[in-house]
Amino acid sequence: MIAVSYHDRVNVLQALPLASAAPFDRVEWLDLLASEGGLSPCIALAQDGSEGAALPLMRVGERLQPLANWYNFFWRPLLTRGADGVQQMAAIARDLARKQNRVTFAQVPGEDGSAERLATAFRAAGWAVIVEPCDANHILRVGGRPYADYLAARPGPLRTTLKRRAAKVEVTILTHFDAAAWRDYEAVYASSWKPAEGRPAMLRRFAEQEGAAGRLRLGIARKDGRAIAAQFWTVEAGTAWIHKLAHTDEAVPLSAGTVLTAALFEHVIDRDQVEIVDFGTGDDPYKGSWMEEMRPRYRLDCHRPADPRSWPYLLRAALRKLASKPRAG
Repeated sequence: MIAVSYHDRVNVLQALPLASAAPFDRVEWLDLLASEGGLSPCIALAQDGSEGAALPLMRVGERLQPLANWYNFFWRPLLTRGADGVQQMAAIARDLARKQNRVTFAQVPGEDGSAERLATAFRAAGWAVIVEPCDANHILRVGGRPYADYLAARPGPLRTTLKRRAAKVEVTILTHFDAAAWRDYEAVYASSWKPAEGRPAMLRRFAEQEGAAGRLRLGIARKDGRAIAAQFWTVEAGTAWIHKLAHTDEAVPLSAGTVLTAALFEHVIDRDQVEIVDFGTGDDPYKGSWMEEMRPRYRLDCHRPADPRSWPYLLRAALRKLASKPRAG
């Protein structure tokens, strides 16, 4: 018997032996989204003995969607160790069918089976599920290479820039949280081309948590003592996550951002010995100089086919599919 329940507090997940080890799967992250990010959780939980699955959601208008914000690299169901979660998620989907006409999941990874399991579960419960790519995730698989071998495989212009500019800036990489260094990071970000930080208190609290756990890699590049480039990475379970990077106008002629990125790659490859470096979402061209692989992120739009409110969405999806089919020559 699978028991389905809904909760407005993320601490209900603390008792579950969750299988994943990534920043955006942790209860602490979900709690930050609620406490510092201003989001209102709706945790859908299905348990069957020792196995369970949870969908961390929130309500936006009449629709349910992932409990996530722009800091998330991805969103996926949370599963207990050893469970594939399909039966539990199908139980949630059947229960939601009595309450909702639409549930949308975005930034769902495909490489770990999350998108396929979600689609399978909701279709088994009678939902019409539209699956489409929605974003790109650039990664590097280190493959046991030392940093020197990785660098040798980078494009020539990038290697030339590093050779000419590396000695012109001073780089510091911290593996613990330091308030003064974080002020430098915030000052660089505020002076950069980036838009204003959406939730600075949330990001700082996340950095503090990661620093306390030994997962933080905070890089600062300075010229004559002034911080001109800053990057916020974390390392966990064999993956380095590149969360934020910024530089001031003064950093441009010195290529300080490039030099800092290279220093952090060297640190996570040679010292932390990570297996993957994850550059988050967004198909920015410069990421291709550092990364070697792109993975899609998917959007799953789930509708109740008997509900007239669903028909326009399903019709448009059918027309898009029809238009994408190759025509016979």
